[in-house]
Amino acid sequence: MRVSKETAAEHRQEIVNSAARLFRENGIDSTGVDSISSSAGLTHGAIYSRFASKEAIAIEVIRHALRESRRTWLRAIERRGRKKVLAAIVESYLSERHRDAPGQGCLVAALAGDISRQADDVRDAFTDEFKDALKFLGGLVGTDDPSLSEEDVLADFCFMAGAMILSRAVSDDELSARILRAARERIVD
Repeated sequence: MRVSKETAAEHRQEIVNSAARLFRENGIDSTGVDSISSSAGLTHGAIYSRFASKEAIAIEVIRHALRESRRTWLRAIERRGRKKVLAAIVESYLSERHRDAPGQGCLVAALAGDISRQADDVRDAFTDEFKDALKFLGGLVGTDDPSLSEEDVLADFCFMAGAMILSRAVSDDELSARILRAARERIVD
């Protein structure tokens, strides 16, 4: 049975949203097409009629998630105002709310290790989108503090992602909170 273009687009977005959450929560290799189709409420056939492979889904998820990060950064600025752009982004990113929602959070912190073990086209998609995200972040932060170089922005982002990864990895809630707090203070200061 044929579906309308609108329905097909909705199904495609549901596949991407479901895969993004599942990949972040379980990893790319540990997430099968069956779990994606179940989460999206679609059949395997519906998945494969929109994507040639799980690898193609991963590429689309990476592109979508890193573009969504830009919107998240803008929302953080809207909540805090443009006065302190970097502080707004850092405080939103290095929060317990973000730590506790890996399925909805930063793709980099959730999947960088997995992506490093993927095929070249998946890694290339990540690299392209990550470069664009860093350029976007640098532009936002540059409006607040033009003295920050591209290397400063890159280092700050690496520090944020690393702190998020560690805060999720430890089993001690107090240590997890300390990791986030220490990273926030170092970057914002």
